[in-house]
Amino acid sequence: MMSGRLRSVAAQWKSIAREAVDRTLLVAKFLCFLHVTNTYVCTPCLVHGPSMLPTLNLTGDVILVERISTCLEKVAPGDIVLVRSPENPRKLVTKRVLGMEGDRVTFVVDPKISDRYESVNVPKGHVWVQGDNIYASHDSRQFGPVPYGLLLGKAFYRIWPPDGFGSLGRGE
Repeated sequence: MMSGRLRSVAAQWKSIAREAVDRTLLVAKFLCFLHVTNTYVCTPCLVHGPSMLPTLNLTGDVILVERISTCLEKVAPGDIVLVRSPENPRKLVTKRVLGMEGDRVTFVVDPKISDRYESVNVPKGHVWVQGDNIYASHDSRQFGPVPYGLLLGKAFYRIWPPDGFGSLGRGE
């Protein structure tokens, strides 16, 4: 009598253990999927600061950044990109691409104090990035052309705030 009851309890525990393992594997697969998607396909990013005004808000926008274009070298002038700062590798910045390798870029050196222009040839393997708000942007005008390898992705969609929801498109 007792052994039948023990078998029943053992079967219940075996069933519970199997269910727990199955659910744990499902959660693990989902987390792996999220990791791969976030690292190699698309990631949300919170951006704030004055450098991309009026395109992006000062107080912070959440944008979607796709990572495939940079891997396939499909970034072009006018695209908004997420860049690892060449001056501080812990910092990510959002800027607009204004020139690709081989392009000649003319820019205002310091628009706050003068209207002096300079021209630079973008070297091979580099891009020229600037913020849309040239009066409050720390960009290629200060740190020079950015190595293409520091581009992390191309911003394509704003998902927050709701009134700005939509495609970012290319700046003209």
